[in-house]
Amino acid sequence: MALVKMKDLLKRAEEKNIGCGAFSVGNMEMVKGAIRAAEELNKPIILQIAEVRLKNSPLHLMGPMMVQAAKEAKVDVAVHLDHGLTFETVDKALELGFTSVMLDASTLPFEENIAKVKTVVEKAQKYGATVEAELGLVGGSEDGSCDHGIRCTDPDDAVVYARETGIDALAVAIGNAHGNYPVAPTLAFDVLEKIHEKVDIPLVLHGGSGITDKDFQRAISLGIRKVNIATASFNSLTAHVEKYMASTDKHNFFDLNEAMVQGTYENVKRHILVFNEQYQK
Repeated sequence: MALVKMKDLLKRAEEKNIGCGAFSVGNMEMVKGAIRAAEELNKPIILQIAEVRLKNSPLHLMGPMMVQAAKEAKVDVAVHLDHGLTFETVDKALELGFTSVMLDASTLPFEENIAKVKTVVEKAQKYGATVEAELGLVGGSEDGSCDHGIRCTDPDDAVVYARETGIDALAVAIGNAHGNYPVAPTLAFDVLEKIHEKVDIPLVLHGGSGITDKDFQRAISLGIRKVNIATASFNSLTAHVEKYMASTDKHNFFDLNEAMVQGTYENVKRHILVFNEQYQK
């Protein structure tokens, strides 16, 4: 199909009251696995990479590959910079053809968060790109290097934030966290419902790895349109590699490559199916 704008995928998800999976990738095999799952199910997806991952997966290498994979996919694919930390990285992603960007200013004071994100919105408009931003604090971090705690998004603040920044999608904090959960989290669905009632742009759920299928579907029924999955894909890839390396067969690069693709594919496929199911009380 095509490389598309993320906001177009979120609009479609809104119309169908489903979620669109946003899958983090770190190498060619993960890109291949994610696209394979999307094509098999004939469902659009978002490919994304967070800035903290760039030390292992440089943007100048990953970016062009993600964009080209989207262009040649048999389904619509958006390419997103997740948790951008600097204007420089946001600018680079836009120059590389990413159709969506996020500057994470959630740890800053409210007014400073707004000001920085407004700058990104102005930059993105020149490229016709979607902008996501976060209000409140989602726990942990993409690479586990820090944790600023969890602070639920205030519904009234969300109204002001969405209006003043002009963003296309709002990442909310409702008890979710990045990385591996010790146990499935207790999500504040009452807070999510209030945000959904007050804010008229698509909502985003970060820290999806480890949330139960039922909670995913309930969150989607309350306005979540983009669901981020990172850790679960990395874990699935690693598990498949470990299984392959533990086998008694003679090992080679090409079968190792396929193990990584398969690990990603299975996790992405499972989540796409969950996100496209309606919530049953």
